[in-house]
Amino acid sequence: MPRNRRPQLALAALGLLTAGLILAFMTVGAKGNWDFILPFRGRKLLGLVIIAHAVACSTVLFQTVTSNRILTPAIMGFDSLFVLCATLLVTAFGSTAMAGFDPRLIFAANAVLMVAASMALYRWLFRDGTEDLHRILLIGVVVGILFRSLAEFLQRMLDPNEFMVLTDMMFASFNAVPLDLLGVASLLVGLVTLWLIPRLPRLDVMALGRPVGINLGLDWRRETMAVLVAISVLVSVSVALVGPILFFGLMAAALAHLAVGSSAHRHVLPAASLIAVSLLVGGQMLLERVFAFDTALRILVEFAGGIIFITLLVARGRR
Repeated sequence: MPRNRRPQLALAALGLLTAGLILAFMTVGAKGNWDFILPFRGRKLLGLVIIAHAVACSTVLFQTVTSNRILTPAIMGFDSLFVLCATLLVTAFGSTAMAGFDPRLIFAANAVLMVAASMALYRWLFRDGTEDLHRILLIGVVVGILFRSLAEFLQRMLDPNEFMVLTDMMFASFNAVPLDLLGVASLLVGLVTLWLIPRLPRLDVMALGRPVGINLGLDWRRETMAVLVAISVLVSVSVALVGPILFFGLMAAALAHLAVGSSAHRHVLPAASLIAVSLLVGGQMLLERVFAFDTALRILVEFAGGIIFITLLVARGRR
């Protein structure tokens, strides 16, 4: 197979696979009133697609910024930051007031808090202009632990009712995606995707590393800040809909690089998104139609992603 045709053929195959799984998800086992079944499954499908696309894109973008294919946004404490923001909202307003708020307003407030905190953190990390990646990652790990510890401390101060409200906000499931957030989530993910499309060549330059990117005329600091803010938005959407996910994005990104055999973002990003959608939609269909909810899709996804993570670590250690 000519090397230059492999990405196109891989994307075409992934597109057909994804379309087939979506069709099967919508029709297999559908009995009764289709006017009810199709909209019901369609809303669930939309939630799965949004989650898959957001997680896959955020992971690929983060790996581009860090020039490391075994890292995920969780290493910088993105998930922990979202949990901390949600905990602060419940602590400040209480469960009674939170129950009366529009879920879309809560989601928007949480996303704004997360992006604002992320921008403040990045400006502080980049303040001296050195932008040492290893230092930034190390600080990110420490800050992530700090966010997690602060969230756990505040959660211990909540009464059981408020803690239950907080748990419902943080740890949803693939089986019960909040339908009232799909409109806002679709808008945010769509805007980030449209913002990314004209910047794909810049992402390819960023993947070459900071010294090469600067020599090619790239404003490294501004582009890095912009990409990290986009990652913050995507992570806030995915975590709000389904809770923190550690290895799913890593699995989608690794399989995408393997499938297309290219590092160009115009190939990797669509491939990662299609693979993530196929995994979630296919896994949810098997879980509902075959296993009758005997296990949780999150457990299966994280287990497979953990295996891929260990495989990548072992492969890198042998080089």
